[in-house]
Amino acid sequence: MDKEKWYTRTSDEVVQFWQTSFVDGLSSAEAKARLEKFGFNELVEKEKTAWWKKFVAQFQDFMVLVLLGATLISAFLGEYADAITILTIVLMNAILGFIQEYRAEQSLAALKKLASPTARVIRNGMIQQIPARDLVPGDILVLETGDKLSADGRLIDVHSIEIEEAALTGESLPVRKVADRQFSEDVPLGDRKNMVFAGTSVVKGRGKAVICASGMSTEVGHIAGMIQATAEETTPLERRLDHLGKWLVWGCLTICLVVVITGVAKGESLFLMCMAGISLAVAAIPEGLPAIVTVALALGVQRMIKQRAIIRKLPAVETLGCTTVICSDKTGTLTQNAMMVRQVFVDNNHYEITGAGYDIKGDILLNQQPFDVVKDKALQQCLTIGALCNNSVIKQNNIAITGIWRNKSEPNWTVAGDPTEGAIIVAAAKAGIWQAEIEKKQKRVAEIPFESERRRMSVVYRDTNNNNILYVKGAPDVILELCRYYQTAAGPTSLTADHISRINSINDQMASQALRVLAVAYRRLTPAQAQTPDESLENDLIFAGMIGMIDPPREEVKASIAMCREAGIKTIMITGDHKNTAIAIAQELSIYKEQQHKALTGKELDALTDRELDAIVNRVTVYARVSPSHKLRIVRALKRQGHIVAMTGDGVNDAPAIKEADIGVAMGLTGTDVTKEASSMVLADDNFATIVAAVEEGRGIYENIRKFIRYLLSCNIGEVLTMFLATLLGLPMPLLPVQILWVNLVTDGLPAMALGVDPSYPTIMQQPPRPPGESIFSRGLSRKIIGRGIQIGLSTLFVFSVIYYLQNDLALARTAAFATLVYCQMFHVFDCRSETVTIFELKFTTNLFLLAAVTFSTIMQLSVMYIPFLSAIFSTVPLSWFHWTLIILVSGWTLILNAFKHLFRHRPSRRAVIPQSR
Repeated sequence: MDKEKWYTRTSDEVVQFWQTSFVDGLSSAEAKARLEKFGFNELVEKEKTAWWKKFVAQFQDFMVLVLLGATLISAFLGEYADAITILTIVLMNAILGFIQEYRAEQSLAALKKLASPTARVIRNGMIQQIPARDLVPGDILVLETGDKLSADGRLIDVHSIEIEEAALTGESLPVRKVADRQFSEDVPLGDRKNMVFAGTSVVKGRGKAVICASGMSTEVGHIAGMIQATAEETTPLERRLDHLGKWLVWGCLTICLVVVITGVAKGESLFLMCMAGISLAVAAIPEGLPAIVTVALALGVQRMIKQRAIIRKLPAVETLGCTTVICSDKTGTLTQNAMMVRQVFVDNNHYEITGAGYDIKGDILLNQQPFDVVKDKALQQCLTIGALCNNSVIKQNNIAITGIWRNKSEPNWTVAGDPTEGAIIVAAAKAGIWQAEIEKKQKRVAEIPFESERRRMSVVYRDTNNNNILYVKGAPDVILELCRYYQTAAGPTSLTADHISRINSINDQMASQALRVLAVAYRRLTPAQAQTPDESLENDLIFAGMIGMIDPPREEVKASIAMCREAGIKTIMITGDHKNTAIAIAQELSIYKEQQHKALTGKELDALTDRELDAIVNRVTVYARVSPSHKLRIVRALKRQGHIVAMTGDGVNDAPAIKEADIGVAMGLTGTDVTKEASSMVLADDNFATIVAAVEEGRGIYENIRKFIRYLLSCNIGEVLTMFLATLLGLPMPLLPVQILWVNLVTDGLPAMALGVDPSYPTIMQQPPRPPGESIFSRGLSRKIIGRGIQIGLSTLFVFSVIYYLQNDLALARTAAFATLVYCQMFHVFDCRSETVTIFELKFTTNLFLLAAVTFSTIMQLSVMYIPFLSAIFSTVPLSWFHWTLIILVSGWTLILNAFKHLFRHRPSRRAVIPQSR
């Protein structure tokens, strides 16, 4: 039954289908039987995996299994501190993965919170309040202002009812519902005006509906099903590190095996070579890599929290950094989610109104210059009608403040009531016209409410002199037909053909800018007419003006989108709003250019095959009137084109697409719990600009990951080559097993971690996004790693050979090689800070953590060489000044060379500024 298109049927047909009654509803017995048949009105989660199975699954990764093996090897060698460290890293990663998976599954639990705990239904001929989970198809649901709906239903009776559906459809305005109309099968969800849906709210009026879908059969239930069906994908960072880990492990193990076999073949002890091979394997495999990645991401997360971006999944930071497309919801994300009057047309004058949202700070402009409203009686009359023919209330800090207690300079202005009426009352307040002040002299005595058929609303006010005035607002074409006069600054005059042509022209102009336009008019009534106000009085009106309003873009968004464009990131608007409105906002934000881009509606999207969509998806920047399934399809089409897709949103309708996207970004203030739980990142301030900061942070973190991968791998290659070449050349072992493990400990920890917090370079947001399939070794990184690894290995072997053959002292030569290997890496860590410039151009002081880490590692190395207790354990001997001079020159020659280049590079520049004599 969930596939029935109830909006295509009459209310009588729906009532008859469900065998219920307009008057009596269902009987208690029938309701009980249907509850057993259809189940509770609640969302059903898929069967959960036991928590312990989820935890065990965290240890099934290949790299994790190798790290566990390294733990056993370290323990076997007696290096218990190293074993405990590795085991701690493995457990930490497993716990983090388990927590992330658990929180991701909370999206379905959050969906349940959308259901109201109780509902009013007609059963046994009486209105009863029952638990919302007991609603069944066929129940007659009673709706009143403020109700939150718990199931989907077909309306059978309405009285000026308006439903706020933004969380489900993306509509920025409440939808006025009808009961006596049918719609075609292909009408989108937002236009099914004879239906109500679970998760939405009644903001005005009252009505009744027959429940047609409950639980998982509702539209919210379908969304829950889509979330369940969406497969989790690994992030680009996770895929790259997984590939890197497997490659490193097998490569290192192969080389270490060759070292053992070659050493034995050269006559070394089998036991000694096996121990050396195992030690070299433990040192060569960068077991600190996962921990350093985690720390780098975690520190990035802390920095982003300060910028109002909350990361729920650590790899999302890096993923956002390589994003190529941001699919953004319009309402509340790109726009303020608050209607605002932009233009007023009165007496042939076109006024503009500035400001933001419902804040009463703003100016009235005429010809781009501030205008004093007191000078134009016609403008005053227009805004006065808008303020009085209005049922909304303006508040400050949620309090309706009047008179001297108002403070225009303070923020936190809100509107209680219809957003459109709220925008008009705010515009009047900007002109100094306050409803509460006027009503001290005029009292409302009657109201003819707005009806969709009439498309207008009227009120009657009586002043202290018993003068009665009818104020009317509504659709411009409707109001214009009821008018005979035209308001000017001098007073009313006859409405001419020229006036009508001008009004229609301005109306079309406003509509083309996606403004919602209302016209206002008035007339004076006799005491007799005021006694019995009805529609017959709505004629011979005086046309007072037109008011155009829109949900405007956030002020900071345009600059943020421009920055994204400079960074090579495309912004796409996906909204449930009308196409013209969406295009107008997109043009204002420079998202849409008529000659370059395309805009599609949900209906147009349905008419395209996947192949046809793939052919044009890179040109489409605006999608309007879309449903959740459309959003999923758009994200998938973009991903098929190789894009890394970020999806922002706040409504329930965004959740499936947010989960499907490479990274989902939810709004923290206006976002639903469903969206937040399905997302990877939450914007605490709902600010699009925060996304730009997150992109910059993500790019910087990825570059830092490349830095310490470059450092770790080149150092590990140097260690392996030192041992491998020594065995090939028939030399004694240049390093003992315990020394190899110490090098691993002192060089792979703090210095590598300090690279993870290196500040990003200033031009990082002026670079295009990384190609999604880019290897982590791209841009010459593999060449740098291998080249420096060979240099470290040859340098160590050179110092060992020179001292061994000159002084014929193996312990002295090993100590010198030991120190050379460590300090080659200490110097190299500074080179790793940039792939394009030297450390002298970056300056040492821009990363004090790295200076501290190198200093600490240097002290640790000297301690095992000069403290007798430790030197005995590590088989080291003191070195002379000659030895240290040789070690420093061989280890740091690249840094020394760069220092000379830096000095000589600056000398010509200083001479260049000296004026030349003529």
